[in-house]
Amino acid sequence: MSPLDIIATVLVLLGTFFGLVATIGVIRLPDLYTRAHATSKNDTLGIVLALTGVALVFGSGVTTAKTVLLAVFVFITNPTAAHAITRAAYDQNIVPWTAEAEAEVNVNASANAEGEDR
Repeated sequence: MSPLDIIATVLVLLGTFFGLVATIGVIRLPDLYTRAHATSKNDTLGIVLALTGVALVFGSGVTTAKTVLLAVFVFITNPTAAHAITRAAYDQNIVPWTAEAEAEVNVNASANAEGEDR
């Protein structure tokens, strides 16, 4: 493997790593706002890293130009889309997660469970 192939492989693996982290974030994070943050980071950084690795493998040519244009398009549109989605959620009064709200829900759930046991 040439040094260029190694760099391309590392970039693609880093992009894949960001995809894995975003997937875990969507599963583990509590609300729409934090989940949108996790996915937009993957879309922006992970995909651009992977596309950069692909562009390095193909060298110069039409395929590389298309890959670079796609990376630029992704880099511009994904943060804009994530902002639009979270702004729409905010406009619809979707409340962000807070530790206090979760504690209150847990207290109410415990009280309801104790009331059902009697």
